Amino acid sequence: MRALVLHEKGRMAIEQVDEAGSPGPGQVRIAMHTVGICASDVHYWTDGKIGPFVVEAPMILGHEGSGTVTEVGEGVTHLSPGDRVAMEPGVPNPASRAMREGNYNVDPEVQFWATPPVHGCLTEEVVHPAAYTYKLPDSLSFAEGALIEPFAVGMYAATKAGIAPGDVAAVVGSGTIGIMTAIAARAGGASRIYISDVQPEKLGLLEGMEGIIPVDATKEDLGDRVRAETGGWGPQVVFEASGAAPAYKDLWSVPAPGGRIVLVGMPVEPVPFDIATAQSRGVSLETVFRYANVYQKAIDLAATDAVDLGRFVSETFPFDNAVGAFERFLEGRPTDVKLQITL
Repeated sequence: MRALVLHEKGRMAIEQVDEAGSPGPGQVRIAMHTVGICASDVHYWTDGKIGPFVVEAPMILGHEGSGTVTEVGEGVTHLSPGDRVAMEPGVPNPASRAMREGNYNVDPEVQFWATPPVHGCLTEEVVHPAAYTYKLPDSLSFAEGALIEPFAVGMYAATKAGIAPGDVAAVVGSGTIGIMTAIAARAGGASRIYISDVQPEKLGLLEGMEGIIPVDATKEDLGDRVRAETGGWGPQVVFEASGAAPAYKDLWSVPAPGGRIVLVGMPVEPVPFDIATAQSRGVSLETVFRYANVYQKAIDLAATDAVDLGRFVSETFPFDNAVGAFERFLEGRPTDVKLQITL
């Protein structure tokens, strides 16, 4: 079968690889249909590594996927051939302590698609654990199914924020994850979500979304805007979703007294942490790494009228032009949110 294989920094191509094979007990075989491009995929291509994860052997890219079940292994009862599915890409060790404590996303033994040395899903077929394979309702397309992965990050961020009905929230960064977080926070009960970015074209994609208020960071300060519209108080929750070092400078003074900051973006280098300001204002801090125990909820929510993930698919490329899709990502068009590849 064919797959998009990254050999080393700057070198990838569509190649023939071994077939996925038959599923074992508790597994399913899936014909891939749609795979989204994530910034992590691109970083492995352009840099050959992300932090401690280094590409040292050929690796199939892609971890945001949807497809159709073609075969089920022994003991699988909740899925059948022909089912349209989305796959959670991180599979923990079922016997790990992190798994037992419900934090399997931080299991040191987790096998996550397209994280060296684990192969990803930009290939014609995959074999995956049925426990991490979820049936898609008829109301969700394959494109929306592939978007469940980044949406799950937003869901996990909103969950860790402990949003209460009526809370005001702020999101720094309107990339894919920032947008997904804003949508999840709104669905989770936030009355208003202010979302800022330095690219007004990207913020324009959010115009008309009820309860989501774009803030052009080149013209006004996010904290000042929210305080001005909350009687000087500020947002109960602030999500940092850009990972940009400058965003952290004044971040600790943005939440309302007693508020919460949720770190979703991951900066490349260490950033300053104003502990005194956070302490004196009673600000609590949460961090997000991928997600745990939210994938089915993300699918259920995406299937409602409250969420429209499909509007954020900017362009879809055929698999034969997968490299071209990655090159388009590098262009950094401000109106691009999610680029996808169909197989």
